[in-house]
Amino acid sequence: MLSAAPSPGERLAGWCQTGGVRNEQVFSVRGDAELAARAGHLFASARTTFLCAARDLRTWSQPELRAAMVSRMRAVGSPGLTARKLLSPVALADEEARAHLRLVRDRGAGVRISAAPLPHETILIDGRVMILAGRESPGGREYTVTTSQTLIDGVASLLEAIWDNSPDLTAYLHGDVPQLDADGRMILKALGSGLTDETAARRLGISLRTYRRRVAELMAKLEADSRFQAGLRAGELGLPR
Repeated sequence: MLSAAPSPGERLAGWCQTGGVRNEQVFSVRGDAELAARAGHLFASARTTFLCAARDLRTWSQPELRAAMVSRMRAVGSPGLTARKLLSPVALADEEARAHLRLVRDRGAGVRISAAPLPHETILIDGRVMILAGRESPGGREYTVTTSQTLIDGVASLLEAIWDNSPDLTAYLHGDVPQLDADGRMILKALGSGLTDETAARRLGISLRTYRRRVAELMAKLEADSRFQAGLRAGELGLPR
């Protein structure tokens, strides 16, 4: 029996785990600090395209170093520079992450959410430099930096296939809209009215305990950590309030 053809995500994982290129085209560093020291200038060199594909947003143990490197780049939305982020759904795990990605999108970057498996992090700069992040380890994550055009072109083609088949951030979020029943819509409307719990419960004709339980259920359904976030999430999803 013939085995099923590997998906773009599976082929990408294979590319990211194999080499076959000359040593002078590849070097590895250990940890965020060494990457910043030896490859930080590459971020500033981006002129036409910058693509970051990752499982989630927590790929660096020292986020301040990443922020410093990214700050050296041309601003997202600059003429001639196309910036894109391709992420797994886990990157939308909390409201802070979603807010960050909306900000990135609003500044002009493309953001898409992939159902296909993605590596820990892959960065492509101008189609001429690639940075691959390995697994986290006690000694720091290992990063591989390569200028091998064969390797870059192979990974780039697979990422493009995944990108083309992934919804953008807005479409993905709206495609994941929770279904609210009549009670849920009434609770959401009460939250948006600014009423106290006691007043809202009385107007809805339910006990205070029942009202608060339904508020908690609604927050869980909207994946919100607070009532304020529930309101933001409802607005983001276009739910009537």
